[in-house]
Amino acid sequence: MRTIGLIGGMSWESTVPYYTILNEEVKKALGGYHSAKILLYSVDFDEIERDQVAGNWDHMGETLGDIAKTLQDAGADAIVLCTNTMHKVAPRIESKISVPFLHIADATAEAIQEKGLKRVALLGTIYTMSENFYRDRLISQGLDVDIPSSEERSIIHAIIFDELVHGILRDESRKKLVAIIDRLAKDGAQGMILGCTEIGLLVKPEDTDVVLFDTVELHAKKAARFMLENEKKA
Repeated sequence: MRTIGLIGGMSWESTVPYYTILNEEVKKALGGYHSAKILLYSVDFDEIERDQVAGNWDHMGETLGDIAKTLQDAGADAIVLCTNTMHKVAPRIESKISVPFLHIADATAEAIQEKGLKRVALLGTIYTMSENFYRDRLISQGLDVDIPSSEERSIIHAIIFDELVHGILRDESRKKLVAIIDRLAKDGAQGMILGCTEIGLLVKPEDTDVVLFDTVELHAKKAARFMLENEKKA
Protein backbone atom coordinates (compact mmCIF):
# COMPACT_ATOMS: atom_id res chain seq x y z
CA MET A 1 0.00 0.00 0.00
CA ARG A 2 1.23 3.48 -0.82
CA THR A 3 1.42 6.20 1.84
CA ILE A 4 -0.52 9.44 1.50
CA GLY A 5 0.78 12.72 2.90
CA LEU A 6 -2.05 15.00 4.01
CA ILE A 7 -1.61 18.75 4.50
CA GLY A 8 -4.54 19.56 6.76
CA GLY A 9 -5.84 21.93 9.38
CA MET A 10 -7.48 24.36 6.91
CA SER A 11 -9.73 23.89 8.84
CA TRP A 12 -9.21 20.82 11.03
CA GLU A 13 -13.00 20.36 10.98
CA SER A 14 -12.87 19.37 7.31
CA THR A 15 -9.59 17.44 7.62
CA VAL A 16 -11.27 14.84 9.82
CA PRO A 17 -13.41 13.43 6.95
CA TYR A 18 -10.26 12.88 4.87
CA TYR A 19 -8.82 10.62 7.56
CA THR A 20 -12.15 8.83 7.95
CA ILE A 21 -12.79 8.28 4.23
CA LEU A 22 -9.25 7.07 3.50
CA ASN A 23 -9.50 4.46 6.23
CA GLU A 24 -13.01 3.43 5.22
CA GLU A 25 -11.98 2.95 1.59
CA VAL A 26 -8.92 0.87 2.52
CA LYS A 27 -10.99 -1.25 4.90
CA LYS A 28 -13.63 -1.77 2.22
CA ALA A 29 -11.04 -2.80 -0.37
CA LEU A 30 -8.77 -4.99 1.74
CA GLY A 31 -10.88 -6.10 4.69
CA GLY A 32 -9.44 -7.66 7.81
CA TYR A 33 -7.56 -5.26 10.05
CA HIS A 34 -6.33 -3.05 7.22
CA SER A 35 -6.20 0.72 7.62
CA ALA A 36 -4.70 3.55 5.58
CA LYS A 37 -1.03 4.54 5.69
CA ILE A 38 -1.22 8.29 6.31
CA LEU A 39 1.19 11.04 7.24
CA LEU A 40 -0.64 14.18 8.43
CA TYR A 41 0.83 17.64 8.82
CA SER A 42 -1.84 19.88 10.36
CA VAL A 43 -1.15 23.61 10.15
CA ASP A 44 -2.32 26.41 12.45
CA PHE A 45 -5.21 27.79 10.39
CA ASP A 46 -5.02 31.19 12.10
CA GLU A 47 -1.69 31.83 10.37
CA ILE A 48 -3.11 30.76 7.01
CA GLU A 49 -6.24 32.88 7.38
CA ARG A 50 -4.21 35.99 8.23
CA ASP A 51 -2.05 35.45 5.15
CA GLN A 52 -5.17 35.02 3.00
CA VAL A 53 -6.65 38.30 4.18
CA ALA A 54 -3.32 40.07 3.66
CA GLY A 55 -2.87 38.52 0.20
CA ASN A 56 0.43 36.86 1.15
CA TRP A 57 -0.03 33.99 -1.29
CA ASP A 58 3.68 33.70 -2.08
CA HIS A 59 4.45 33.15 1.58
CA MET A 60 1.71 30.55 1.87
CA GLY A 61 2.94 28.77 -1.25
CA GLU A 62 6.46 28.63 0.15
CA THR A 63 5.21 27.39 3.53
CA LEU A 64 2.94 24.68 2.12
CA GLY A 65 5.59 23.66 -0.40
CA ASP A 66 8.08 23.12 2.43
CA ILE A 67 5.47 21.08 4.33
CA ALA A 68 4.85 18.93 1.26
CA LYS A 69 8.59 18.33 0.96
CA THR A 70 8.71 17.35 4.63
CA LEU A 71 5.94 14.79 4.06
CA GLN A 72 7.71 13.46 0.97
CA ASP A 73 10.97 13.09 2.87
CA ALA A 74 9.07 11.27 5.63
CA GLY A 75 7.86 8.67 3.13
CA ALA A 76 4.72 10.02 1.46
CA ASP A 77 4.16 8.64 -2.05
CA ALA A 78 1.75 11.46 -2.96
CA ILE A 79 0.57 14.73 -1.45
CA VAL A 80 -3.05 15.70 -0.77
CA LEU A 81 -3.91 19.27 0.23
CA CYS A 82 -7.07 19.09 2.38
CA THR A 83 -8.59 22.39 1.24
CA ASN A 84 -9.89 23.90 -1.99
CA THR A 85 -8.81 27.53 -1.59
CA MET A 86 -5.14 26.81 -1.00
CA HIS A 87 -4.92 25.03 -4.35
CA LYS A 88 -4.29 28.56 -5.55
CA VAL A 89 -0.66 27.86 -4.62
CA ALA A 90 -0.62 24.31 -6.02
CA PRO A 91 2.07 25.13 -8.64
CA ARG A 92 4.42 26.28 -5.88
CA ILE A 93 3.79 23.11 -3.89
CA GLU A 94 4.38 20.94 -6.96
CA SER A 95 7.68 22.71 -7.64
CA LYS A 96 8.99 21.54 -4.24
CA ILE A 97 8.23 17.82 -4.59
CA SER A 98 8.90 14.94 -6.96
CA VAL A 99 5.98 12.72 -5.89
CA PRO A 100 2.49 13.25 -7.37
CA PHE A 101 0.31 16.09 -6.12
CA LEU A 102 -3.31 14.91 -6.30
CA HIS A 103 -5.29 18.01 -7.29
CA ILE A 104 -8.76 18.41 -5.80
CA ALA A 105 -10.22 20.01 -8.96
CA ASP A 106 -9.10 17.03 -11.06
CA ALA A 107 -10.89 14.60 -8.77
CA THR A 108 -13.99 16.79 -8.99
CA ALA A 109 -13.88 17.12 -12.78
CA GLU A 110 -13.57 13.35 -13.16
CA ALA A 111 -16.69 12.79 -11.06
CA ILE A 112 -18.69 15.38 -13.01
CA GLN A 113 -17.68 13.82 -16.32
CA GLU A 114 -18.61 10.36 -15.06
CA LYS A 115 -22.12 11.72 -14.41
CA GLY A 116 -22.23 12.99 -17.98
CA LEU A 117 -22.74 16.60 -16.90
CA LYS A 118 -21.35 19.64 -18.69
CA ARG A 119 -22.50 22.77 -16.83
CA VAL A 120 -21.94 23.10 -13.09
CA ALA A 121 -21.81 25.85 -10.48
CA LEU A 122 -18.97 26.39 -8.02
CA LEU A 123 -19.52 27.29 -4.36
CA GLY A 124 -16.60 28.08 -2.08
CA THR A 125 -14.67 30.89 -0.44
CA ILE A 126 -14.51 34.29 -2.10
CA TYR A 127 -11.06 33.37 -3.40
CA THR A 128 -12.19 30.09 -4.99
CA MET A 129 -15.33 31.55 -6.56
CA SER A 130 -13.96 34.90 -7.74
CA GLU A 131 -10.49 33.98 -8.98
CA ASN A 132 -9.54 31.80 -11.94
CA PHE A 133 -7.15 29.24 -10.45
CA TYR A 134 -9.91 26.70 -9.74
CA ARG A 135 -12.43 27.46 -12.49
CA ASP A 136 -9.76 27.42 -15.18
CA ARG A 137 -8.68 23.94 -14.09
CA LEU A 138 -12.26 22.75 -14.53
CA ILE A 139 -12.81 24.62 -17.79
CA SER A 140 -9.62 23.10 -19.22
CA GLN A 141 -11.28 19.71 -18.77
CA GLY A 142 -14.30 20.68 -20.86
CA LEU A 143 -16.70 21.96 -18.21
CA ASP A 144 -18.79 25.13 -18.12
CA VAL A 145 -18.60 26.70 -14.67
CA ASP A 146 -21.07 29.21 -13.19
CA ILE A 147 -20.49 31.12 -9.97
CA PRO A 148 -22.96 32.76 -7.56
CA SER A 149 -23.73 36.47 -7.68
CA SER A 150 -21.58 38.93 -5.75
CA GLU A 151 -24.13 39.08 -2.91
CA GLU A 152 -24.39 35.30 -2.79
CA ARG A 153 -20.60 34.94 -2.74
CA SER A 154 -20.43 37.20 0.32
CA ILE A 155 -23.10 35.13 2.09
CA ILE A 156 -21.30 31.86 1.37
CA HIS A 157 -17.91 33.23 2.45
CA ALA A 158 -19.34 34.54 5.72
CA ILE A 159 -20.98 31.20 6.52
CA ILE A 160 -17.68 29.41 5.92
CA PHE A 161 -15.44 31.68 8.00
CA ASP A 162 -17.87 32.79 10.71
CA GLU A 163 -19.44 29.40 11.29
CA LEU A 164 -18.23 26.27 9.51
CA VAL A 165 -14.51 26.53 10.26
CA HIS A 166 -15.50 26.84 13.92
CA GLY A 167 -17.66 23.73 13.76
CA ILE A 168 -20.91 25.74 13.91
CA LEU A 169 -23.69 24.16 11.85
CA ARG A 170 -26.80 26.33 11.67
CA ASP A 171 -30.04 25.31 10.00
CA GLU A 172 -30.61 28.92 8.95
CA SER A 173 -27.32 28.92 7.07
CA ARG A 174 -28.11 25.57 5.48
CA LYS A 175 -31.33 27.06 4.13
CA LYS A 176 -29.42 30.05 2.71
CA LEU A 177 -26.97 27.77 0.91
CA VAL A 178 -29.73 25.54 -0.43
CA ALA A 179 -31.59 28.61 -1.74
CA ILE A 180 -28.46 29.67 -3.62
CA ILE A 181 -28.01 26.15 -4.98
CA ASP A 182 -31.62 26.00 -6.15
CA ARG A 183 -31.32 29.42 -7.82
CA LEU A 184 -28.19 28.39 -9.72
CA ALA A 185 -29.87 25.15 -10.81
CA LYS A 186 -32.92 27.07 -12.02
CA ASP A 187 -30.57 29.20 -14.12
CA GLY A 188 -29.13 26.12 -15.83
CA ALA A 189 -26.45 24.53 -13.66
CA GLN A 190 -26.79 20.73 -13.77
CA GLY A 191 -24.79 20.13 -10.60
CA MET A 192 -23.15 21.95 -7.69
CA ILE A 193 -19.51 21.74 -6.68
CA LEU A 194 -19.16 22.11 -2.92
CA GLY A 195 -15.82 23.77 -3.56
CA CYS A 196 -14.96 24.46 0.05
CA THR A 197 -14.17 21.45 2.16
CA GLU A 198 -16.39 22.74 4.99
CA ILE A 199 -19.60 23.19 2.95
CA GLY A 200 -20.18 19.44 2.80
CA LEU A 201 -20.35 19.42 6.60
CA LEU A 202 -23.55 21.49 6.38
CA VAL A 203 -25.26 20.72 3.06
CA LYS A 204 -26.08 17.08 2.33
CA PRO A 205 -27.62 15.37 -0.73
CA GLU A 206 -30.93 15.00 1.11
CA ASP A 207 -31.19 18.80 1.42
CA THR A 208 -31.72 19.40 -2.30
CA ASP A 209 -32.71 17.65 -5.53
CA VAL A 210 -29.66 19.13 -7.26
CA VAL A 211 -26.66 16.83 -7.78
CA LEU A 212 -23.92 17.76 -5.31
CA PHE A 213 -20.21 17.12 -5.77
CA ASP A 214 -18.59 17.05 -2.33
CA THR A 215 -14.94 17.78 -3.00
CA VAL A 216 -13.75 16.23 0.27
CA GLU A 217 -15.31 12.88 -0.55
CA LEU A 218 -14.16 12.93 -4.17
CA HIS A 219 -10.62 14.01 -3.30
CA ALA A 220 -10.20 11.48 -0.49
CA LYS A 221 -11.55 8.63 -2.61
CA LYS A 222 -9.15 9.53 -5.43
CA ALA A 223 -6.31 9.43 -2.90
CA ALA A 224 -7.51 6.04 -1.67
CA ARG A 225 -7.49 4.66 -5.22
CA PHE A 226 -3.91 5.89 -5.59
CA MET A 227 -2.95 4.21 -2.33
CA LEU A 228 -4.43 0.90 -3.40
CA GLU A 229 -3.14 0.67 -6.99
CA ASN A 230 -0.20 -1.52 -6.05
CA GLU A 231 -2.40 -3.75 -3.90
CA LYS A 232 -4.74 -4.38 -6.81
CA LYS A 233 -1.85 -5.30 -9.08
CA ALA A 234 -0.33 -7.68 -6.53
